[in-house]
Amino acid sequence: MEAPREKILQKVNEWLARADEDLQLAAYGLTMRARVPPYRLIAYHAQQCAEKCLKAFLVYHNVEFPYTHNIRKLLALCADLADWTAALEDAQELTVYAMTARYPGEDLVVTDEEARRTVNVAERVRTRVRAALPELNL
Repeated sequence: MEAPREKILQKVNEWLARADEDLQLAAYGLTMRARVPPYRLIAYHAQQCAEKCLKAFLVYHNVEFPYTHNIRKLLALCADLADWTAALEDAQELTVYAMTARYPGEDLVVTDEEARRTVNVAERVRTRVRAALPELNL
């Protein structure tokens, strides 16, 4: 029985590692010395961080989730297992950034302030999820 749990923990760690990379890239983007940093991409990677953290939490609890970038849907799935989802309600705002960096015609102008807010929200999601997964020694 130990092997399946180890595989789940490995998968959770993989989700979290990718989330960390997204957050690292988003935070780095805010420090770029470009005339106008790529705020759209910063917001996208912040959204990806939050999404992957929530999916890691669901994997940890063996909850299947749909193929979605919708943070509201992922938070709703997490709400059955956690009391912290209401505190992250504003993370739902990140969903819109999942598409804007990917597809032409879906462009959304993202300001410096909005980009910074997305990184802040992603950091809060990351912190909450990691605190809820003490077994991983994070």
